[in-house]
Amino acid sequence: MSSTSFIHTPLKFSQLPQPIYHLLRSMPEETIYPPHHHPWGEFVYSFSGVVELTANNTDFRVPPNFGLWLPPNTEHNGGNHLASDHCSLYIDSDLAATRGMPTTSCALMVNPMLRAMLNHLRLHPPKTPYSAEENRLLDVVLDQLVVTPSAGSYLPDSDNPMLIKVLTYLKENPGNQHSIKHLAERCNCSERTLARKAQRDLGMPLSEWRQRLKIVRAVPMLQEGATVENVALDLGYSTASAFIAMFKRLLGTTPDEYRKNSY
Repeated sequence: MSSTSFIHTPLKFSQLPQPIYHLLRSMPEETIYPPHHHPWGEFVYSFSGVVELTANNTDFRVPPNFGLWLPPNTEHNGGNHLASDHCSLYIDSDLAATRGMPTTSCALMVNPMLRAMLNHLRLHPPKTPYSAEENRLLDVVLDQLVVTPSAGSYLPDSDNPMLIKVLTYLKENPGNQHSIKHLAERCNCSERTLARKAQRDLGMPLSEWRQRLKIVRAVPMLQEGATVENVALDLGYSTASAFIAMFKRLLGTTPDEYRKNSY
């Protein structure tokens, strides 16, 4: 741990002040979130950057069009390398169960309607005791969380030795453009075998996993001020337009629009 790290202090409530409790946080760079758990659920959404947490031994790297759901009593820890503004919605355990929130930790898609409500709460944070209007808004947010699509850990890992080798290589070389044939040869297996194992363990084609990896790597680079052209080149794209198209397909916005809306 760096001597300049900031250690986040978890909530110390014995019970939530409200069934749905909203909290905004502005965290400095190199913030550490020590391992902890609480008897209520938590939905974490970052207005800039990537949510990086470990929950029940699963690593989550969640980009800006997703949030992370942690069910009640989930042990979790993490940190952020760059300064980050994010919100947490703490949800009473009985309410989470009654409304049908997921029972396992997962990334949840933040659609435009949900994002607009979270941004409204960012600009107009409620203060306890909440008004009837604020409670209604938070209830609608919960309605949206219940029905929004889940994306697992967004960038899943595998315990298959062959896939571990491939995924580790790609993480270390995110700009690598080697074909699946080349990656299969590195593991002494066929393209078909590698493709089948990736689909089985990751829940998606390896090509989709690689694009998600590029998104997770691109977001902090954009936050730090890198040009779109340089990010594209670092991630293996021959043109910025190809990178922009991929970024917009996965996040629903262009890199420049994302950067503008992150501040």
